[in-house]
Amino acid sequence: MKQLILASQSPRRKALLEQLGYKFTAQGADIDESVYENENAHDYVRRLAEEKAHAIFSRLSAELKAKTVVIGSDTSVVVAGEILGKPRDEAECIKTLLRLENCNHQVLTAIAAVSCQHANNTLSKVIETQVTFKALTVAEIKRYWQTGEPCDKAGSYAIQGIGGQFVTTIKGSYSAVVGLPLYETAQVLAEMGLPTPIQTPENNANN
Repeated sequence: MKQLILASQSPRRKALLEQLGYKFTAQGADIDESVYENENAHDYVRRLAEEKAHAIFSRLSAELKAKTVVIGSDTSVVVAGEILGKPRDEAECIKTLLRLENCNHQVLTAIAAVSCQHANNTLSKVIETQVTFKALTVAEIKRYWQTGEPCDKAGSYAIQGIGGQFVTTIKGSYSAVVGLPLYETAQVLAEMGLPTPIQTPENNANN
């Protein structure tokens, strides 16, 4: 029986993986999240997702590696090709959200699964979602900062929280913006030999 480890302590990612029906444990991966010189946003999120998964996988004994799949994920908000990180303070939150207001931006989420039983050892995907914000005022952003929600969020907002009211349209995967794309995660883990409960041969035979 294979076991699954989520390389994250994010409550949002935990909830989304549980939504797919998986039983798993979660471990935080402490990696350097600095952007390399001339690294584009797609390569950046893919690299971080893979490094998180490999960081956890490398800690396992040989016995556990033989029966474990580790999945990592990373999300970045991108505008005009620039990766927007987590705000250091209120001023940076204001600056970030004013850049996003009344226009389109991209949310890139990468997932990476690692297993020694897969031919390539690592499977990864990058999912791009287009998000459009309404016009914002500085006063509104300051009140949002006071809620505490944007403090640890890439791009200074949480679409699944209070910040969801800023979003006028979304094109792509909502769950990817939250932190873990449901469809792609299920497909990648199934390819790694860990199908969701409704993907199993036993259940499919009853359809």
